[in-house]
Amino acid sequence: MGQRIPIGKADDFPEGEAAVVSVNGKDVAVFRVGGQFYAIDDLCPHMGASLSGGHVEDGVVTCPWHYWRFRLSDGAWADNPKVKTGCYPVHREGAEVVLEVPDRV
Repeated sequence: MGQRIPIGKADDFPEGEAAVVSVNGKDVAVFRVGGQFYAIDDLCPHMGASLSGGHVEDGVVTCPWHYWRFRLSDGAWADNPKVKTGCYPVHREGAEVVLEVPDRV
């Protein structure tokens, strides 16, 4: 069973922007797009760029360094879905945003 970690109020996450939260020593990028929340590892698996600094369009974030594109819904690389970055469920509980992570992130 995983952990449910409160990461802030919904208003702390502006629409169309990303924020980085640290969970068990790992940086996770949290995106608010179309009123929905998504969370993926902030570290691009290609060369280590921060994905939270990437451009988001049509549910895909583009890495700012080498333009690798990752789907926010499942963390899969849009050009080869066999390559993935960590992806975590995000829940809204009232005004609170809660990140669901495995016991080990």
